[in-house]
Amino acid sequence: MHHKIQLALVSALGMGMVTAGPVSAASSPSPSGAPVPAAHADIKDVNGKNVGVMVVADAGGGKTKLAVMAKGLPPGYHGFHVHAVGVCDPASKDPATGSPFFSAGSHFTLQPGDHPDHSGDLPDLLVGQDGTGSTFMVTDRFSVDQLLDKDGSAVIAHALPDNQANIPDHYSHQGAEGPDATTLKTGDSGGRIACGVIIKR
Repeated sequence: MHHKIQLALVSALGMGMVTAGPVSAASSPSPSGAPVPAAHADIKDVNGKNVGVMVVADAGGGKTKLAVMAKGLPPGYHGFHVHAVGVCDPASKDPATGSPFFSAGSHFTLQPGDHPDHSGDLPDLLVGQDGTGSTFMVTDRFSVDQLLDKDGSAVIAHALPDNQANIPDHYSHQGAEGPDATTLKTGDSGGRIACGVIIKR
């Protein structure tokens, strides 16, 4: 079943793909016409159960395609981000919140900035009542090679929706207006509930 999911995602990566100029090995089409993914992540919950797969491919023109399929996550919207370290240890807990997968570090960032301007900030993942969800996205915020740097990277699903720090100016906290530190860090997306190390295929 896991293999079938990966094949479905490979097919999804090929939808609407237009290549101009030389085709790199990472994005060369497979015999079925879909690009060959350059990296993937098996996403697991704190008990080590597979709850999703993400595949990544070079889309050309400085862009990267990602396709995600989840099964077994709680229904609703979940913050979904690439994190800076390719280590998914459920026993590694955030000392401030107790959230697992602290080993994955903070959001993947190539240049300084607040959420939602981190390189690894992605749209929310919507999961249906049956525990399944899927999404497809294209970004120019990182390349496949950057995800596979020396310390690697990981994808994290969070417990709550990510508000993308979309807080009105009249919002106040402790006398200050605008988003607070937690919102600027994670978009109030709560604890980490699943993690997948992004590895080269």
